[in-house]
Amino acid sequence: MKLFTGLVFCSLVLGVSSQSWFSFIGEAAQGAWDMLRAYSDMREANYIGADKYFHARGNFDAAQRGPGGVWAAEKLSNLREDSQRVTDFFKYGDSGHGLEDSMADQFANEWGRSGKDPNHFRPPGLPDKY
Repeated sequence: MKLFTGLVFCSLVLGVSSQSWFSFIGEAAQGAWDMLRAYSDMREANYIGADKYFHARGNFDAAQRGPGGVWAAEKLSNLREDSQRVTDFFKYGDSGHGLEDSMADQFANEWGRSGKDPNHFRPPGLPDKY
């Protein structure tokens, strides 16, 4: 736990080097909220083939908040994919199950964080609400 706390603290310090702590933390909180909203929309839409779109959109929205949002999007995206890899390992063993999907999710995450249009991943027929 101490190691995890230390890593998060160091990551915050490196991310805050060029701006005030308060604005960085505010951006990070807003970015985390953007990621949560995209996840919630994905669950609500329950639309086959829309997973990558919601990954890209959540990261894009968070990154628009500033460096704190980019930081939050990266940490939450990595946490999500890493935790999924762990649960896949216990479900399926060391079979590589889900590795390609995880890599595709990370590609969509990076696409959105870099400011590219998340609609690149938007599947045909997804309601305009999203």
